[in-house]
Amino acid sequence: MMPTPRRLFAAGLVAALGAVAACDDTNGPSIPNAPMNVAVAALTPSSVQVSWTAADNDVEGYEIARGEGSSASTFTVLDTVAASPFTDAGLNPETVYSYRVVALRGSDRSPEVQASGRTGARGSVAIGANITSDRTLSRDSVYRLTAFVQVTNGATLRIQDGTRIEGDAGSALFITRGAKIEARGTAARPIVFTSSRTSQRRAGDWGGLVIIGNGVISRTGAIQIEGTGTGDNNPAQFYGGSGNASNADNSGVLQYVRIEFAGFGPATNQELNSLTLAAVGSGTTMDHVQTMYGLDDSFEWFGGAVDSRYLVSYEAGDDHFDASEGYVGRNQYMIALQTTIPTVSPGAGQVSGDPQGFEVDGCQDSSGGTCGAAGNNAEPFTTPVFANFTVIGAPAGVLPAGGGVGAVIRRGGGGFYVNGAVARWSSSAFSLEGSAVKARLDAGQLVVSNVLLAENGNSFLPSSTSGSSTTTRYSVDLAQNAIQLFTGTTTSLFAAFPATGTSTTGASFDWSPAAGSPLAQGGMTTFAGALQARAGTYVTPTAFRGAAAPGGDKWWQGWTNYARDF
Repeated sequence: MMPTPRRLFAAGLVAALGAVAACDDTNGPSIPNAPMNVAVAALTPSSVQVSWTAADNDVEGYEIARGEGSSASTFTVLDTVAASPFTDAGLNPETVYSYRVVALRGSDRSPEVQASGRTGARGSVAIGANITSDRTLSRDSVYRLTAFVQVTNGATLRIQDGTRIEGDAGSALFITRGAKIEARGTAARPIVFTSSRTSQRRAGDWGGLVIIGNGVISRTGAIQIEGTGTGDNNPAQFYGGSGNASNADNSGVLQYVRIEFAGFGPATNQELNSLTLAAVGSGTTMDHVQTMYGLDDSFEWFGGAVDSRYLVSYEAGDDHFDASEGYVGRNQYMIALQTTIPTVSPGAGQVSGDPQGFEVDGCQDSSGGTCGAAGNNAEPFTTPVFANFTVIGAPAGVLPAGGGVGAVIRRGGGGFYVNGAVARWSSSAFSLEGSAVKARLDAGQLVVSNVLLAENGNSFLPSSTSGSSTTTRYSVDLAQNAIQLFTGTTTSLFAAFPATGTSTTGASFDWSPAAGSPLAQGGMTTFAGALQARAGTYVTPTAFRGAAAPGGDKWWQGWTNYARDF
């Protein structure tokens, strides 16, 4: 009797399964065994060696992956290598890393094995002599400035990302005219200039960073930088008066750089700034720079035309942003925050009696008629562009009576102040002082537009009389210049803003507009006239106001610091 079709199908299935079973060689290849004796050992402050012992002889390679920390949960595959050992370089010094090693045979993978290890300690290198030829500072060492160190003779000082430079009392770093600095940090590895003290760091622990270029200034002759020339260890430094000035001059690169606890004063009332930019030209690259807890001004421009983006100033002893003497650079995305008066390092000097957010001057004669007959109207006028700024003052009662103004523009200063926010300045948001400033207003060389004001004592400080002296001040029409008075609180403007007196870290701040915040709108979306001519393509119009776009890049995160002392 012939088998039915169903019986034929079942018989065929049994035969096929039997054939598969017959082909299964249980003694053949299996997944590789896991590597044994995996270990991680430091080679240098920025490299480690991963080693292991092979458990099988016929392994085709090993996959190496890295995570940060001793119990990393996220790993990044680095490479596939033929055998032990593996060297991993370019790491952060004194940091624990975990490594995962997997043996490979074809598409088969062994169980993974993890081990962790710490990179080596940084070396310590003292720098007390001038740098007269090209030099590179490596993240593998901590460098300590022991004196007023000058980079001279056209040399270039290169600083690797993640490098730390500490300053002793009475030290500072000067990049002199013709020399360059190339400080290229990253968000993950910023370059940090800070105090050499190991505890109780204070404003004025060391001098700061001074860059001297060959840009154009409105004063005549060679001008001595305040705080220099007080002794053999501190020779006089000059800018201007070279006879071949160019606003296209190039002093190098500053990217992802932090300057902390600076401002030491070599003489009475001659404190250095955290970052001094004296006649620095537009050939210089400058972005992502923070100054923190300095004794004098955070950023000070004396003439020149250097442009910048992404600046942060936290807790200044004087002004956050100070420009004068014909500075015409362009700046976009700026944050300034004041919550207290810095504690001063013993013997370093004293904080200012009139700290402001912006302080912008024209030409000021302070040493023998260097502005000429034109005085405050000497050219070039100080007409920078400051766009998308968030400038926050201290709570009521913190700043001295002479200060507390978001932006003081005086002595013939001008400029373009657009798409910003000025809040919590006890005296006033703006103070436009004197007839030379009025001349800048009338000529369209001073513009305040599309700015949000909140919790300020006044919008524009009125004229005042003291004894026989009267200071005449001016204002602009709020409606015509799209200036908005916000009746809510400063803290409500932002996605995250720490309460007064609380501990602050980088995670405490989110300068993005809060839901419903008026900062998310009201910006000048098209530039025209003198503003467009000055802004060029470097500064772009925005629909929002302040330093952060709604839902945009949180550009300050990961590389800034908000410690007052530690």
